[in-house]
Amino acid sequence: MQVIYEDNHLLAVNKACGEIVQGDKTGDQTVIERVKAWLKTKYSKAGEVYLGSPHRLDRPTSGVLLFAKTGKALTRLNALFQDKTAIKKTYWAMVDQLPEKETDTLVHYIWKDESKNKSFATDSPRHGGVQCSLTYWHKASLDRYHLLVVELHTGRHHQIRAQLAKIGLHIKGDLKYGAARSNPDGSIHLHARQLEFIHPVKNEPVRITANPPKDPLWNAIMQIKDIADTPQELRTD
Repeated sequence: MQVIYEDNHLLAVNKACGEIVQGDKTGDQTVIERVKAWLKTKYSKAGEVYLGSPHRLDRPTSGVLLFAKTGKALTRLNALFQDKTAIKKTYWAMVDQLPEKETDTLVHYIWKDESKNKSFATDSPRHGGVQCSLTYWHKASLDRYHLLVVELHTGRHHQIRAQLAKIGLHIKGDLKYGAARSNPDGSIHLHARQLEFIHPVKNEPVRITANPPKDPLWNAIMQIKDIADTPQELRTD
């Protein structure tokens, strides 16, 4: 966990693969608990530290994770995350195949199998599925894997993983969604690269960017010249 943004109202960390945002049956320490302890130490707080969580990242996913330090900020952030156009969420995904199209917007219906903790993307709204959408761009290729920049339009359970699997693209290490093998550390090569939004209190533009974990694949990507951070930049390539 690395703090990458902080002001009086908000705090963001670069979540590491394997960290959980909120408690589960494992009983492992959560990112929320770690951030609270960090704030308590930094500001020498005697009492309980307030920290609100307006969104989550899957345990094997890394990247930008945003928190609210005040109740007012949390209420407004919750409203922003409910608005499909208010927060721009950009992810990086390393996949095992080149997509048929260099860029495309995928629209599916997604439903969750609770018993397997797995979501499925379908072309029709069966099983009570809800609509989801994303836009991807193929940005770079290495010998065996390909970088997609993904702009997420909705925030469904395992959405990027399920939608990419639906079109035959598997994120490196994501055994649950069809990858050939898992990563040794249990991570997957899906990274929440950037959040862009209008500050809920100061009414100013905010862009928070997180570098991917340091491993040979991500390191190789970061060495490529002019890797863009936003879809807008990609459209001008």
